[in-house]
Amino acid sequence: MIRVVVAEDQKMVLGALAALLEIEGDIEVVGRAQDGLAALAICREQRPDVLLTDIEMPHMTGLELAAAIKRDPLPTRVIILTTFARGGYLRRALESGASGYLLKDSPAEHLANAIRRVKAGGRVVDPELAAEAWSEPDPLTDRERQVLRMAGEGDTSAEIASTLHLSEGTVRNYLSEAISKLGAGNRVEAARIAREKGWL
Repeated sequence: MIRVVVAEDQKMVLGALAALLEIEGDIEVVGRAQDGLAALAICREQRPDVLLTDIEMPHMTGLELAAAIKRDPLPTRVIILTTFARGGYLRRALESGASGYLLKDSPAEHLANAIRRVKAGGRVVDPELAAEAWSEPDPLTDRERQVLRMAGEGDTSAEIASTLHLSEGTVRNYLSEAISKLGAGNRVEAARIAREKGWL
């Protein structure tokens, strides 16, 4: 049996994915989580073969989750299942240690087959998306990305500085660098561009 944990913040989608996988005779869903931290705790306890995770989740994104599993290190292989058909996200997913990147609009039978291939040591990535992922490199550093994401959510420089234990001047420098690299007019536009490219 292939032991799988499913992480998805939308309850109905989580239930549907688990039910879909449990139809397969060789797949057992050993855990479900609605946020990244809960998923990591379940993976540490259950040590599943495969984690199927969304990108956008509370407390810890799917990309941060993949990186944490790689760091631990757990024997679990990670498949990102997302609506984001963006090369930047795929590139970051693979750099985080994910073995698969599937879109939620893929046919249902692809999911079980992808889990089998990843469990066997393979990789599952949409070829068109893979080509796009390496056509335009992500110019942002991790810290610029973190600061820009918070700014894009409406946090002030003071709030970002307090949360990240930085000075306001340092936060402004990171934002200025990000705005400049993205050719944007301000922080909101920079966040929008980065999000569209899959860099946030």
